[in-house]
Amino acid sequence: VAECLHISAAFERADEFDIIHNSFDFLPLTYSGLVSTPVVTTVHGFSSEQIVPVYEKYNSSTTYVSISDADRHPRLRYAATIHHGINIRALTKGETAASSIAEGYLLFFGRIHPDKGTHHAIAVALRTGKTLLIAGPIHDEVYFAERVEPYLDGKHIRYLGNVAQEQKCALLSGAHALLHLIEFDEPFGFSVVEAMACGTPVIAHSRGSMPELVLNRQTGLLVGNVDDAVIAVESVSSLDRNEIRDLTSVRFDHRVMAQRYVDVYRQVVAQRT
Repeated sequence: VAECLHISAAFERADEFDIIHNSFDFLPLTYSGLVSTPVVTTVHGFSSEQIVPVYEKYNSSTTYVSISDADRHPRLRYAATIHHGINIRALTKGETAASSIAEGYLLFFGRIHPDKGTHHAIAVALRTGKTLLIAGPIHDEVYFAERVEPYLDGKHIRYLGNVAQEQKCALLSGAHALLHLIEFDEPFGFSVVEAMACGTPVIAHSRGSMPELVLNRQTGLLVGNVDDAVIAVESVSSLDRNEIRDLTSVRFDHRVMAQRYVDVYRQVVAQRT
């Protein structure tokens, strides 16, 4: 109910605004034909193919922005791809000596679910002999009980739970590498960008948006399978953590994202004029 009231309140005041920016999925589109104010919609992935006809209906009358090129639907037209931005200044790179970083822990950071490949991270840790820290909420209890919990020993493979924001920076900064061995075509990955903002390289399956987020052999390594990931654990030691942070700041700072949206707004207003 609150969601419907929120959407209707915005559209009932549409003539007060130059643009309505919709980040609320497909439902607000059904209001867009009732107002003259242009609507910009950021498409945050597709929960089902069943919602695509709604986007198609308003394909020519509204403006779509994708959060990655990988997440674009072939039947829709887009004005731009704008990656999510983060507050880079709120994250600090680790100051640990390079020698201890090379001996440091591997990190899995995200929801515990088969899609996110927690079990792959465990396999890499076991094969490399490195400590693995797992952080994030459990989204699949059966998966956790069968594929994760049996390997938790409190020392070499540890589950930290869902860590607070103030713990995040230290956890990301201190890692040898973030393991992001996903089993789905992820539209975007905040933990990937946050890790790189801390100067921590990412080892990721080359799926979905990962080739857009991770600059291969600069900010991390893109791999095809667990075997490649095991080799990559040693290889990422040669990557420059200062360069990783600097490149990420240029590409994903929230001010960069904001400016790109302003550019889209200006285009839309100019076209309407």
